[in-house]
Amino acid sequence: MSALPVLIETKRELPDYLPARMVNEFAYCPRLFFYEWVEGLFAESVDTVEGAIQHARVDAKATALPDAADLPQSIHSRSVTLSSERLRVIAKMDLVEVEDGVVTPVDYKHGRPRDGADGLELWPSDRAQLAVQGIVLRENGYRCEEGVAYYRKTGQRVRVTFDEALVAETEALILAAWGAAEQGDLPAPLVDSPKCPGCSLVGICLPDETWRAGAVEIEDPQQLALFDMPRRKPAKREVRPMMTARSELRPLYLNTQGVKLGKSGSVLQVKDKEKLLQEVRIGEICQVNLMGNVQVSTQAVQALCEAEIPICYFSMGGWFYGITLGLNTRNVFLRRNQFRLAEQEYFARTIARRLVAGKIRNQRTLLQRNHVEPNRQALAGMKEMAERAEGAGSLEELLGIEGNAARIYFGEFAGMMKPDEEAGTGPLPFEMDGRNRRPPRDPVNAMLSLGYSLLTKDLTVACYAVGFDPYVGFYHQPRFGRPALAPVVDFRHHISGISQSRPH
Repeated sequence: MSALPVLIETKRELPDYLPARMVNEFAYCPRLFFYEWVEGLFAESVDTVEGAIQHARVDAKATALPDAADLPQSIHSRSVTLSSERLRVIAKMDLVEVEDGVVTPVDYKHGRPRDGADGLELWPSDRAQLAVQGIVLRENGYRCEEGVAYYRKTGQRVRVTFDEALVAETEALILAAWGAAEQGDLPAPLVDSPKCPGCSLVGICLPDETWRAGAVEIEDPQQLALFDMPRRKPAKREVRPMMTARSELRPLYLNTQGVKLGKSGSVLQVKDKEKLLQEVRIGEICQVNLMGNVQVSTQAVQALCEAEIPICYFSMGGWFYGITLGLNTRNVFLRRNQFRLAEQEYFARTIARRLVAGKIRNQRTLLQRNHVEPNRQALAGMKEMAERAEGAGSLEELLGIEGNAARIYFGEFAGMMKPDEEAGTGPLPFEMDGRNRRPPRDPVNAMLSLGYSLLTKDLTVACYAVGFDPYVGFYHQPRFGRPALAPVVDFRHHISGISQSRPH
């Protein structure tokens, strides 16, 4: 057996300066810092949204800070940005207070201060961020002796002195952050830390199916990176705990022909000519779907792109045409790895084996749970197909196995449409004799085809959201005009096979 090729990671191109806010993140959690600054991943939470709104109010009143040689007796300067060439750090200060030639940076914080042994004090990460601001001010010629953190939840100001010990500790932290970023290795996650539940990236860093008790068994108990392969086969268990993150945001579908989608402030307006039909807050939706002849204004498109809310376009019959998305796919390192690994036949085959085997097992489970009288031969055949998929020698062989399993599955699909016995209406008026498409020839196949179109849209959005290129796949090979990565299952097959796929 030939040895697997060695994957060489090229050096990452990092920005010229490390922001003081990222030093805060590194002090809080090196893994969070790496995800946000190196990988370019970010997710909003209630705290991040409220904090952004509060800082926007401060930045709106920006005033310049005079040079150190021209400082007045007293002045308050807002939204001041300075850098240190020696340490390659840059700090944007919410407020700089000047009294008698001494400057004091004031940093606005969304939360509350720490209750220490000697009274109120700054959290370690906040102390590090303020210390960076103090260092930067000093290196630009200002006299700076202390900093202040203003915690909005309690309305309290907490001071910290920039002594030699704090400066030395902060400079070491800056060097460690640069080293972690330049090395390019994802740090290990925190273990049983109270920081994790409130972190906005917890769903990416610690997905439920990996960290739930007994989910997987690997030698090194740390979360795998996006393209890492486990070192040992997952332990078998009777129940597979799968949980998806709950989102309060909902998709907006517009299918009334001739209506127009516009914007007024932060609200989307649906109008029929001049008649207002409905209003929807932009902050309450996760995507906009336009079915057929529905117009959308330029102002609405710009607002949705700015909010990173995708706009998806369909025909009246549900055919997925395309998507408009803002600039939220900045993680070029992820896509570069995706393109590189897509060319590695062994990697694509390994991923594809798991997808197909998982899909077939899920289909088999659906038959066992929902069929009026599951066919034993069909269940045995699907079990055999799943086992064969795990040992398939090529993608072509996998396609044949998947197609054979789909034939068995859809041959039994009608048995899952049960009569409504309580209502006494007899069998449902849905009949199906296998899967057919382009065009579908019965109501069930028509609904399946519509479901595939909507599913492909959702998976395409998910790919873009985390930085993948949906047109470069590992199992389904690239074809002109078709998102090969987005349909984890092909249009011909049932959507139940995607439950093992999660875009983290």
